[in-house]
Amino acid sequence: MKKSLVSALATALVVGAAQAAFAAANPFEDVPAAHWAYDAIAQLAADGVIEGYGDGTYRGGQEITRYEMAQMIARAMAKGGNGADKALLDKLAAEFADELQSLGVRVAALEKKVDNVKWTGAVRYRYANVRLHSNPAENKPIQTNAQYVTLRLEPEIAINKNWTAHARLDYSTDMNSAKNASNGKIAENDADDEFVMEHVWVQGDYKNFQLLLGKLPYMSNSDNGMLFDDNVAGGQITVGSKIKGTITVGRASAEAVGRPGWPRQTNPDDPATAYTGATASYQGIEIYNNSEDKINWGVGYHHFANKAVLRELYAGNDKEAMNLWDVGLGWQFGKNFNLNGAYAWNTSAKDTDETGQDSKRAWTVQLDYKGADPADKGSWGAFVAYRSLGQEAVWAPTYDAISAGQKGVEIGFEMIPMKNFSASFKYFIGKDKINKAAGQDDDASMFFTELNFFF
Repeated sequence: MKKSLVSALATALVVGAAQAAFAAANPFEDVPAAHWAYDAIAQLAADGVIEGYGDGTYRGGQEITRYEMAQMIARAMAKGGNGADKALLDKLAAEFADELQSLGVRVAALEKKVDNVKWTGAVRYRYANVRLHSNPAENKPIQTNAQYVTLRLEPEIAINKNWTAHARLDYSTDMNSAKNASNGKIAENDADDEFVMEHVWVQGDYKNFQLLLGKLPYMSNSDNGMLFDDNVAGGQITVGSKIKGTITVGRASAEAVGRPGWPRQTNPDDPATAYTGATASYQGIEIYNNSEDKINWGVGYHHFANKAVLRELYAGNDKEAMNLWDVGLGWQFGKNFNLNGAYAWNTSAKDTDETGQDSKRAWTVQLDYKGADPADKGSWGAFVAYRSLGQEAVWAPTYDAISAGQKGVEIGFEMIPMKNFSASFKYFIGKDKINKAAGQDDDASMFFTELNFFF
């Protein structure tokens, strides 16, 4: 978009400088005193909003670029303004936000003043095909197919300079049954949790300090979500800059314990793998550095307490609580590669479960290549990983194609065929310890795909 400097003058006038233009002398030799904009140009030049060219000319009939326009807006912003002038300047700043940021002018706070509530979200489609080879006599695996469409809305509300309010609302439909759903479960009737307030919290951001209160999203920082990626109803404090410490306290839903994969990778006829609606108290502390550093690391401790829930979910567990430790290490090398590993262990669990398998330890190694950015059309990324997730060593892993109690290889690919649209595909093949516990074949696999339309 281009316009002449004379027409751009109307933009500069938002600072109200023209009202006192008669008091300034015109520094440009090519603007005659009889020109209709003479007084305004003189005053705006005196105020530093316009500078002209080094040869003493204004060149009012010459076309300008968006970048040059942004320079004028930036100077006008520095002068300030009131009433209708300020409102117009705010709108112009939002329009030229990219150019202004390239000039070092931040407009995030300005945009909040234009509209105090910022809405983002996505329309998401998910499909999963799960195979559990649990009937070796017939050589026929149990197969489950599931697909959901979800509308996700995420408002962010500016409260003041340091505080914001956040929420996440999900409305899902099961594409196989055409019924509304909630968190991957079919609603029993039209009023049964179809529209879910998944998150709602307030957030205070200060220099090297952040406080979150409410039902907040939490992903374990030390291990990139291997141990936990779910909700905590409570509070969280993070301090530090290059090295950070996070303390989280609250309640965590036990529905995610043990087998949190989507959809449920369980045998519906086996009550030992059933979910529970109970919750457990949670306290956690983590110390870690910036994940964008070439070498990144973290260490954490996590405590879950609810004896009844633990006995129900983990056969033979007579402990009052789960005490989990985790460590993580990452290395970004070359231009496009990222290697990450994590290890977690439960100091409260038995050394082995009823199958003789190690259920108290979990570990993962993942190699990432490039990365997809929804705002960057044509970008893409891929990964390959090996994971072993002991059932009692994780709570709600972040992975889509593998669940707690399983081990094996997971591969994935994500691409951005057009702006604000992503398509990802993941495949897991490995072993299932829970099936083996029931005397069944332990082969398992899952294909998972997700399409996201962001707005």
